[in-house]
Amino acid sequence: MQLHLTQSDHDLVSAAVAEAETRTSGEIVTIVARRSDSYHDVGLSWAAAAVFIALALMAAFPAHLRAFLSMLLLDWEHELADWKLLTGLLGILILKFLVVRYLLAIMPLRMLVTPKATKARRARRRAILLFRTAAEARTRGRTGVLIYISLDEHRAELVADRAINEKVSPDAWGDAMATLVDALRQDRAGEGLAAAVAQVGAVLAAHFPREADDINELPDRLIEL
Repeated sequence: MQLHLTQSDHDLVSAAVAEAETRTSGEIVTIVARRSDSYHDVGLSWAAAAVFIALALMAAFPAHLRAFLSMLLLDWEHELADWKLLTGLLGILILKFLVVRYLLAIMPLRMLVTPKATKARRARRRAILLFRTAAEARTRGRTGVLIYISLDEHRAELVADRAINEKVSPDAWGDAMATLVDALRQDRAGEGLAAAVAQVGAVLAAHFPREADDINELPDRLIEL
């Protein structure tokens, strides 16, 4: 299932951010990306693994290799010099590498074979990077929270700055993230994100209530990369 966002989702989330920030001096940033990484190295790793497995099978079952060559060359393999046979095998291995590599250029297939732990690490790394560039570096009071969704990976991350983390336990964000993750599983990313924003806003309002001279430092709209 591929998650997606509609214009109504954008409007819903943007309105939720604007509403939440009326009660707090903190800033809430919402970012949605198609994916957190291209995972080109995953495709290369699987292609290399396919070649390694083929070599291992050749070494472990030489009789089967000999039978394969006999069938392929119509029992004329004994007429070829060893270097020609080895060169042919090398060509087959190169072809195997290229076939696997270009099959995994198909993004849904590449995402399917990417380990969950790899997706989790890269989504978290991307969220932290985006927080530092889109929120922390641009807020005067250093009181910002980023809610990040990576659609293809079905990952949601929350990153908060130092000023908030000194006052709020990580468990305080648990309900908001649980709400968001449940919505992602049901392909309701927009609704889940809006609900999570409301819950994060309540936490921020409890620790950073809105002040009279507070200004809106960051746009309230949902950012889709």
